[in-house]
Amino acid sequence: MINILTFSSLSGTPPTQALTDATSSFQSIGTWWMWLAFFAIVLVVLAIDLIFVGGGKQHRVSLKEAASWSLVWVGLALSFGAGLWFYLDANYTREFATSKTLEYLTGYLIEKSLAVDNVFVWLMLFNFFAIPFELQKRVLTYGVLGAIILRTIMIFAGVWLLAHFHWLLYVFGAFLLITGIKMWWMADKEMDLNNNPILNWLKRHFAISDHLDGERFFVIVNGVKLMTPLFLVLIMVEISDVIFAVDSIPAIFAITSDPFIVLTSNIFAILGLRAMYFLLADMADRFTYIKYGLSLVLVFIGIKMLLIDIYKIPTGISLATVALLIGGSALISWIKTKPSNSASQ
Repeated sequence: MINILTFSSLSGTPPTQALTDATSSFQSIGTWWMWLAFFAIVLVVLAIDLIFVGGGKQHRVSLKEAASWSLVWVGLALSFGAGLWFYLDANYTREFATSKTLEYLTGYLIEKSLAVDNVFVWLMLFNFFAIPFELQKRVLTYGVLGAIILRTIMIFAGVWLLAHFHWLLYVFGAFLLITGIKMWWMADKEMDLNNNPILNWLKRHFAISDHLDGERFFVIVNGVKLMTPLFLVLIMVEISDVIFAVDSIPAIFAITSDPFIVLTSNIFAILGLRAMYFLLADMADRFTYIKYGLSLVLVFIGIKMLLIDIYKIPTGISLATVALLIGGSALISWIKTKPSNSASQ
C-alpha cells in the first residue's frame, strides 16, 4: 500500500534509515499539512485569477497581462521549490534536500516544456473555429481546471500502478521513445481538423449552432437546445488535455516516483498554461523548431526510463539536458524566423 506520509512518520524508524527506505519505495516527502498547504495555495491563486483578475469578464488578454501572469506563475512555482528545499534541509540532510528539489524542478521543467505543444494545439483549434481572443479565456479557464482534476487522478493512479507493477516503467519508456520519434517525424505537418474523427463524431451526434453567442456554451433556437462552437472547442481542448497527459505524466515518473513531487510539479506547470498560451499566441510562428526539441526530450526521457534498472541518469544531468534541448530549440527557432531587414521595411 502506498504511504503518502512523511518519512518521520515511520513509527520507530530512525531518520537515516527512513531516508534509505523512502528513496527505495514509493513513499512521499509530503506530510498531511504539506498536502493541505499545497491545495490551499492552488485554490487561493485560482480564486484570485478567476475572481479578482477579470477571470469572469469577457475581454482580450493583452500581451502585458499574459507576461505578468506568466512571471507570477513561474515565480510561485520557484518559490514553492525554494520552500521545499528549506524544509527538507532543516529536517533531513542538505544532500537529500537538494536531490528532492532538483527532482521537483526537473519535473516542472519537463511538464512546462511539453505543455508548449499543447498550447500550439489550442491555438490551432481556436483558429479553426474562428474563436476571437476575447472569448478564448473562458474556454481555457475550464480547460485548465479540467486538466488539474484529470492530472491529479491520473498521477495517483500511475503511482499505484508503478508501486505494484514495476515493469510498467519499461512500457512507459518505450511509449515515450516511440512518441518522441513520431513527434519528430510529424513536426512540420499540420493536423487536418476537417478529417478529425472525434470532431466529426461530435458533429454527427449533437445539435450544433453555426454561430457564436458571446461566451455561451448553449443556446435555444426555435425551442431546440444547441451546442455553440465555443462548447465544441472546449470539448476538443479537454480531449487534448487527456492526450497530452498520457505523454507528460509517464515522463515525470522517469525523474521521481514521489507522488507529492509529481503532483506539485505538474499542477504548478498547468496553472501557468493559460497565461503561456496568450503569451505565445501572437508569436507561435517564431517557435517553429521547438517541436523538434520537445521530441528529443521525449526520446531522452524514454531512454532514461528504459535504462532505469541498469543506470540511473542523475537528476542534475536530466535537468540540464531538458533545459538545453528546449532552450536550444527555442533559440534556433527565434534566430531562424527573425524577419529580414528587407521584409521589415
